[in-house]
Amino acid sequence: MTELLLQTIVIVFLYFFVFFLVAQVIKNNSIVDMGWGAGFVVIALATLFLEGSFTERNLIVTLLVTIWGGRLTYHIVRRNWGKPEDFRYAKWRKDWGRWLVPRAFFQVFMLQGVMMLAIGYPIVLINAHPVSGLTALDAIGILIWIIGFFFESVGDKQLADFLKKSSNRGKVIQSGLWKYTRHPNYFGEATMWWGIFLLALSVPLGWTGIISPLTITILLLFISGVPMLEKTMMENPEYREYASVTSKFIPWFPKKKYGSIKK
Repeated sequence: MTELLLQTIVIVFLYFFVFFLVAQVIKNNSIVDMGWGAGFVVIALATLFLEGSFTERNLIVTLLVTIWGGRLTYHIVRRNWGKPEDFRYAKWRKDWGRWLVPRAFFQVFMLQGVMMLAIGYPIVLINAHPVSGLTALDAIGILIWIIGFFFESVGDKQLADFLKKSSNRGKVIQSGLWKYTRHPNYFGEATMWWGIFLLALSVPLGWTGIISPLTITILLLFISGVPMLEKTMMENPEYREYASVTSKFIPWFPKKKYGSIKK
């Protein structure tokens, strides 16, 4: 387990170091977002083949992570390809001045690497401990993962379709999954990692994998996901009204009909 974990740390460091070098050449640190989902696929495949054990749980977890990471990478690359640096990273570029390169290295690329190691830790746990046979807990974990994948993938698709229509420019999406949560994609991503954690509970030290869903949930709900996005969105009166009746994270029925909110 220790050896595989150390190998994973080296792999993740080298992975983000390559992204860092490319970002300095093209002067766009936001490409780190394109590497997020794919990085977990690298962890899953690398640990699976480095350990060389192919039990049902190992293969299922690797498959689930690959499906999620592949879809997310495709979605972000398709959305961001050819566009200028994301406004968040552009602001940091301006604020950091002559310290841009070292701060980008540690606060953007290496920090994401640390987050990836914490969130991807159950993958390493599972692939390091080839325990044969599936349990009811594994089935529950897979079901929770499916629910999370549904919310993230469908939520992303609904938002993309909404933004494609010029008539929706400046408006707030309030249909589909977005009627029940302001961030179905973030909720879905966190939920998937709770499902992976349940799968890890069947292997030795599996309980330590709780660091994964706790990290991604706290990160999305309180640090970089919801807060950063809503800080900008709350400037829109329509969004503030939408937010007053719609759950922030966990899907639930609206408090009331939208009333004056434009549909």
